[in-house]
Formats: sequence, structure tokens, C-alpha cells
Amino acid sequence: MTDTPEIRILLADDHALVRRGVRLILDGEPGLRVVAEAGDGAEAVEMVRGHAVDLAVLDIGMPRMTGIQAARELASLRPGLRILMLTMYDNEQYFFQALKAGACGYVLKSVADRDLVAACRAAMRGESFLYPGAVTALIRNYLDRARLGEDAGGEILTAREEEVLKLVAEGLSSKDIAETLFISVKTVQRHRANLLSKLGLRDRLALTRYAIRSGLIEP
Repeated sequence: MTDTPEIRILLADDHALVRRGVRLILDGEPGLRVVAEAGDGAEAVEMVRGHAVDLAVLDIGMPRMTGIQAARELASLRPGLRILMLTMYDNEQYFFQALKAGACGYVLKSVADRDLVAACRAAMRGESFLYPGAVTALIRNYLDRARLGEDAGGEILTAREEEVLKLVAEGLSSKDIAETLFISVKTVQRHRANLLSKLGLRDRLALTRYAIRSGLIEP
């Protein structure tokens, strides 16, 4: 049995005490290792240039360059890098800015001991992690946009692509989707890649948004 590759993490927060506590949580988990630390967003960007990193965990409120600004830079610099925002702000504005900047998850510091490890593992599976209040905000935002008559856009999907999209948005894994539709996991992955390409989207969260806007799943 092949060992799962270690997830190499960059941790950025301007408070050394917070970094120490978060590092204890992450390094205490099998397969997770903090390989670099930064005290602000600009330093985080430099750290990614010089280290092999799979995942960046960024505080939002940092000096010199905020976590959101850093996320934008990192998404451009290293497109394959997964980014999580770790913040004390339960704030819709910051949440939507973080998503727009390229973050795939938003974790509150108040529950980091409960949620952060799950968020890291979800990010590395290509999934998104949102706390319950953020999910509510996301759905409300898109329902408001739909009510204002915004076009969902996108190209025409095949019937099979719509089936796969619906199941992805409902949270099923590629293996579960394959079993449900009686197709191979590789075929599911090909459909997912085609969906992302056709719709100009980047991850499961964006596909879920599209499915809600298109009426494929109930919000």
C-alpha cells in the first residue's frame, strides 16, 4: 500500500502566538506538515517562491499585504496551490472577497481546533470548506442575483454532464458518482474536467454555485 504524500503547508499570520497554536494543530495530524511560516502577506508570497508548498493557510488581517491580497498574488503565481483563509471575521464581505481572490475555504479562528484539519484535507481533495454561516450567505447571494435576472451563463451541457454536475454539487465523491451512474471513476473525472472547462469554473464550490443558479439542486 502506497503512503499518502505529505501535505506541505505555508502558515501566514502576523501573531506569532496564533501561528504557534495553529502549527501545533496541523503538525499533530498525520500527513500534514507546516514547512514555512510568514508574518504578513508579502512574506507569504516570498515564502511560496522559495518553498515547495501544497497549501497556504492565510490570516485575512495582516500588515503590508492582507491575506486576501496575498491569496490573489498566490493564485496567479502558483495556480495549483490550494488556499484557505483563517480568520476571526464572520463577515460576508470578507468571505466573498476571499472566494474571488482564489480561496477554496474559509475557516473561523474560533473553531480552528475543530474545523481546520478537515478544511485542509478537503482543500487537497479539490473540494471547498465553508462554515455554516458562509453557506447561508453564498446561497442568499446567488438567489438575490437570480431574482435580479442575472444570466447563469455557460455553454449547453449534455444530459450526462448535467447528471454529473448535480451529483458533484450534492457532495458525492467521484467513486460514489461512478457507482450511481454505472460509469468508471476515470469517466467521472473526465466529465468534471469538461464541466470546469466549459463553464469557466475552477472547483467544486464554483460548480455548486452554478448548479444552484441553474436550478439543478435545491438551495
